[in-house]
Amino acid sequence: MRDWSPVLGLPLWVWLFVVPCLFGVLCFFAKAPLEKRLRPVWRFLDGVYFASGAVAAFFMVTILLLIVAQMVARWTGVALPGTTEFAGYAMAATSFFALCHALTRGAHIRVSIVLNWNRFTSRWLDIFAVTAAAIIATYFARFAVKTNIFSEMLNDRTQGQDQIPEWVVTWLSLPATPLGDWREAISNASSELVFTPVWIPQLAMSAGAILLAIALWDTLYRTIITGQNPIVSEAVE
Repeated sequence: MRDWSPVLGLPLWVWLFVVPCLFGVLCFFAKAPLEKRLRPVWRFLDGVYFASGAVAAFFMVTILLLIVAQMVARWTGVALPGTTEFAGYAMAATSFFALCHALTRGAHIRVSIVLNWNRFTSRWLDIFAVTAAAIIATYFARFAVKTNIFSEMLNDRTQGQDQIPEWVVTWLSLPATPLGDWREAISNASSELVFTPVWIPQLAMSAGAILLAIALWDTLYRTIITGQNPIVSEAVE
């Protein structure tokens, strides 16, 4: 399998890296018109980042509930297999879904000692740093998705005690199934427990990585257009 795939006549790496960088250059020359058009997009993306943080919080609560359930199961002598694995999956989901929300809230560590020299160097170094971070995050997101694809192709399954109903796997597979085959796939799904396909817990990693890459490109464009980085460090009291 090649590392790039033609999309609308262009290699995938062009759409992932070249096109976003060219749009950043466009932001330098059309700041006012783009700012007016991008304001609704920015409000929508802010909502997406907040929703991602809410999803991360949900999975954090899930970790707590799984730990409590495991404790109760030990006290009562009831077998509750797979809780450790599911808690691990929830922890991964919490970490990755929280990335973009934490970034926009200034919760990520940013080394800003060089940025404090003067306003001119601060602006250009900030743009350079965000651009580099966006490219790296996009590269990671690309191969996170590729990991999902390979795991599904190899039918890789977990080695622990975690099992889920087969219908859960079927429903999560529907987006990759032709629309005409949905009814047959749903009708053939059963409640039989199967070992968890690895690509299912990996979905959180891919989704979180994609959202982080989007947040970083969004931060770059806002910095160029408005002249100020929208990321504000959290106040420590």
